[in-house]
Amino acid sequence: MHDVIGYEEKDPAVTKHLRSGYPRFVLHQFNQQLTTLVATDLARENETLWLTSSSRTASDLVAELGGAARKIEFQGIHGVAHPQDPTATLYAKRYLQNTGGFLSSREAEDMLAAQGQLVVETETLAPLDTAVEIIRSVLVDAHAGSSSDDILFAPSGMSAFHGAWRSLADLQAERGRTVWIQLGWLYLDTIAQLRRFTAGPDDYVNLTDVNDLPALQAAINAAGDRLAGLVTEVPTNPLVQTADIERVAALVRSAGGRIVLDPTLVSPFNIRLLEYADVVVNSLTKYAANEGDVIAGSVIINPDGPDAAILRVRIADRLDPIYPRDLRRLAAQIPAYEATVQRTNDTALVVVEYLRSHPIVREVFWSLQPSTAENFAKIARRPGNIGSMISFTLNRPLVDVYDRFPLPKGPSFGMVHTLICPFIYLAHYDLITCEAGRAQLAEAGIDPELLRLSVGTEPAEEIIAALAVGLD
Repeated sequence: MHDVIGYEEKDPAVTKHLRSGYPRFVLHQFNQQLTTLVATDLARENETLWLTSSSRTASDLVAELGGAARKIEFQGIHGVAHPQDPTATLYAKRYLQNTGGFLSSREAEDMLAAQGQLVVETETLAPLDTAVEIIRSVLVDAHAGSSSDDILFAPSGMSAFHGAWRSLADLQAERGRTVWIQLGWLYLDTIAQLRRFTAGPDDYVNLTDVNDLPALQAAINAAGDRLAGLVTEVPTNPLVQTADIERVAALVRSAGGRIVLDPTLVSPFNIRLLEYADVVVNSLTKYAANEGDVIAGSVIINPDGPDAAILRVRIADRLDPIYPRDLRRLAAQIPAYEATVQRTNDTALVVVEYLRSHPIVREVFWSLQPSTAENFAKIARRPGNIGSMISFTLNRPLVDVYDRFPLPKGPSFGMVHTLICPFIYLAHYDLITCEAGRAQLAEAGIDPELLRLSVGTEPAEEIIAALAVGLD
């Protein structure tokens, strides 16, 4: 916990040891190295440079920064340069983090190799000419009711959300519909995009209780003909709560709204969502890329949705391309996608029962928690498919327990390896450290010391033994 807090507070005693991290939060070492090379080559050493996933993303960032920000190009790689300024630097980094717009570390690595700066390490890759077909065939099975023509790729899960939701939001805005409803406490960058890109403060409506359908109906009524749509995760992150998606979809659709759903927390192999959505966005970084070394995302368009034809064109035009070597690496892992999900399902059931019975565990949040179990069961593809994600709170101070867990600690999930993290410290440290923020968390039913556990494919008894070292 000392290191977690040191990272969040940018303590040099901690950050000087940080060699890698989740790539939308900690810039990959290859990206750092290439940025330095590009700055030197373009004689921009006295400016701050950001390398982006596409020319379009670079243009968008320039528009966001304004002032003296300029697009740059280096041998086909695009980016933005701006005068050194802490405020502009923070704004640019957060924009690229929120939207998933950083350059792929594999593309940076290949460019550095082309410049003679390093030798690319070998890795298992699928052939380029079959990679897309491999991935699409698996995703068609994962998203019941989809076709390969309705599956689009993005460089990250947040990039997928950005391209899909912004396209849908623009389409609805042309109809005079600008009000978007967030249902449940969602992942921080999804929240950030909704707040950043809705037309105004009155066009963003935050409903934290996924079960409060009267509040949802009231928000829909208040928006009237200005209702654009609703965004939610199924289940939500990190409270693993599931709304009654069938009823939610009916309410929103009856008022002319559109629906964006995200099944990443448990994976689309566990739940049926496409029939209730206009688009389904999914981070393929989780479960599909189960070894934890690929950042990628997907957008699945509901072919029966009223805007399907126009969304196919608009979303495809807006999404950044996924780098070919990332695509090939994903295609090498994705054949194990469904088997990985099923194995973690089975193991998570055992781990949940252990946690629920442990005397120092206060509350367990999982897909079949009593408050929303019925809602999850309605969309589950088969009984027992609960997903790998479990959050829980303790009757003892977090530091007394967390530091003792002999488990991999990190902020991702859906890997073959079990991961645990103090999620609120990593995602919402700004809220933990102020009174108003802690009140906001409390209103949403979130304990700042909540632990988020992603169950891996190790034997259940090994995971429980590791948890017991801390809990006991």
